[in-house]
Amino acid sequence: MSVARPAPILTITLNPAVDVSSETDTVRPVRKVRTSNVRYDPGGGGINVARVITALGGEAEAYFLAGGETGSLLTRLLRAEGIASHLVPIEGQTRISFMVRERSTGLEYRFVPEGPPVQPQELEPCLDAVASHKGQYVIASGSLPTSAPPDVYARMAKLAAARGAKFVLDSSGKGLDTTLKQSPLFLVKPSRGELEQFVGRKLDEAGVGQAASDIVASGAAELVAITMGVDGALLASARGVLRVPAIHVRVRSALGAGDSFLGAMVWALSEGRSPEEAFRLGVAAGAAAVMKPGFELCRREEVLALNATALSAGGESQTR
Repeated sequence: MSVARPAPILTITLNPAVDVSSETDTVRPVRKVRTSNVRYDPGGGGINVARVITALGGEAEAYFLAGGETGSLLTRLLRAEGIASHLVPIEGQTRISFMVRERSTGLEYRFVPEGPPVQPQELEPCLDAVASHKGQYVIASGSLPTSAPPDVYARMAKLAAARGAKFVLDSSGKGLDTTLKQSPLFLVKPSRGELEQFVGRKLDEAGVGQAASDIVASGAAELVAITMGVDGALLASARGVLRVPAIHVRVRSALGAGDSFLGAMVWALSEGRSPEEAFRLGVAAGAAAVMKPGFELCRREEVLALNATALSAGGESQTR
């Protein structure tokens, strides 16, 4: 007798991009800067998360807003990677982000347009998808379009909860602030800087743990995962606060680390792993991503190897 496969994890990207990365010896003003090793990747938070879930062996379905010739290119790039995706058409042109790595210094220069405005009616198909999808997890990741109402993620969270799904948010600014105040979440993953913006002040490590615990205690989220770069990551839940140090690897690019973290963590949760196990796998995925140049994301074999090494080394701390 065949066993029914679980529905894919649904990801939502309201402000995607075609990510272009390249290299040059030196970045100079005025003069033409000739670049090489040009690479085109489908981008935007939810799209990257779907790519990571797929790379790890899971199933994801990416809904995204896109328009114009660049929207068509984005769709072709996703299909080339074998990502199950649904384009929700908009009138504006999908943005193109551009990154140049300067070989002489190792520095990265990123140029990220704000993206096209979006009309309220253009958002409705994504809301409908959240309400009708059969997946247990819904991930909304990335910035809000400039004209989008700040409560759109909160509306999605309520729609997901109404059908018993778990809503995951990775955003910043008004999108993060409004959602945490209006609708309970299963998991929220701000960076340290985004958490500081939310609480309105700088935070030391103890302050990060307290702020994350306060979000859990308020009922705004069951799990709060904070990524802190070289300082590792922190998970707050009703069980307490777990801090895991960063895994030391050769860093080639910080791009995509947060998306790799989130994709791996939710994939592991969907596979039945505990929040703590899933969190540690997320840390390993973030480390695997920074080993890659440009917008390239983590790979399954590297994630699993780094996770095994980190588990054998230990080093995490838990408070109750």
